[in-house]
Amino acid sequence: MVSAPPPDYPDYPDYPSFGYGPPAYPPMGYSGYRPAGYGPPANYPPPPGYASYPPSPYPPTPGYAAPPGYGSTPPNRFPTIPSGIIPLRPLSLNDIFNGAAAYIRTNLKATLGLAAIVVVGTQIITLIGAVGPLAAANRLRTAPPDDLTEGDIAAWMMSAGLAGVVGWLAGVVLSGMLTVVVGRAVFGSTIGPAETWVKIRARLPALIGLVAVESVGLVLLVGLVGLIIGAVGAAGNAAAAVVIGLPLLLVSIATVVFFYTTLSFAPVLIVLERLPVIDAITRSFKLVRNSFWRVLGIRVLTWVVVVLIANALAAPFNFVGALLVGSSGSSLLGATVGAVGSAIGRIITAPFSAGVVVLLYTDRRIRAEAFDLVLQSGAGRPAQSRPAASTDYLWLTRPV
Repeated sequence: MVSAPPPDYPDYPDYPSFGYGPPAYPPMGYSGYRPAGYGPPANYPPPPGYASYPPSPYPPTPGYAAPPGYGSTPPNRFPTIPSGIIPLRPLSLNDIFNGAAAYIRTNLKATLGLAAIVVVGTQIITLIGAVGPLAAANRLRTAPPDDLTEGDIAAWMMSAGLAGVVGWLAGVVLSGMLTVVVGRAVFGSTIGPAETWVKIRARLPALIGLVAVESVGLVLLVGLVGLIIGAVGAAGNAAAAVVIGLPLLLVSIATVVFFYTTLSFAPVLIVLERLPVIDAITRSFKLVRNSFWRVLGIRVLTWVVVVLIANALAAPFNFVGALLVGSSGSSLLGATVGAVGSAIGRIITAPFSAGVVVLLYTDRRIRAEAFDLVLQSGAGRPAQSRPAASTDYLWLTRPV
């Protein structure tokens, strides 16, 4: 029992009863509470999805200045990497064809210029060499058989052989030079014709050696098949020669297609990775092995596109050449007009075909060796801060 206070004691204040009184703040989750003086300015609603934070109630420190850039968006520490003519990832067919066209547009002097020099020079030499075959062919049509000599046939064969050898060597040189141009274009750099020749000059013996190995293999294959069929036919059994010869012919075609595909990257490896002939052949086999049908399909499609474009460009010249031969009877004049059309077609299509092969090789390295990381290391530096030739070493797989 609580006793009353003495009479002279001042009145006690009106304390609440023992226990907890009403809460001073509303329960959590109550959105209607906002202390006075807080919140955004009037008529300034916060953006949707963002919480509104009250300004600091403390005054700023006198003499204090915020550091430069404070409150702004921080710079991107991983800027977008320039990718040259291709994206730095596994390539699709569209990426490869677009890249093959893009490197021609970005470096016309080193693509169409070099192609024009090589192709026009080759056509001139071929026309000079064709005088003998044309004269021999005309003589074969007009002269009596008894008047033909072995010299006529030998001259025809030598002229045709010279034209073939010159065209073969010119194709090797042009393919190697265009490979250098594409290798630079992948990193977004360009290269001039003079520097291209300097880069490819030391690799020409290996390129010629590769084509010699391929030619010897083709001759041996054709000779072996011909020898077998001829031996069976000489035995006097024509039916057996047909039965044996037809499967052999199909096997020979399949063998040529197989080596055509598996050796697709050997010239590129000789130029960009600076490998000798045998090492380039072995490495090309390894790169193509797990993607044989894709490589074959893209190469066949590229060949179809190149043939269609070249024939479309050469068709008007061939038509005019045929008219000249029919009206004047001059085979040389008709051949000259046809050679102009053929040269224009090759000048346009040779850089595209070489670009597809190099970009297909690049795609195989990206898929098989994560080569896109190496490409990013070279393309990530601005072109102004690095020599263009410094990216040539990124293609290497071993010290030179």
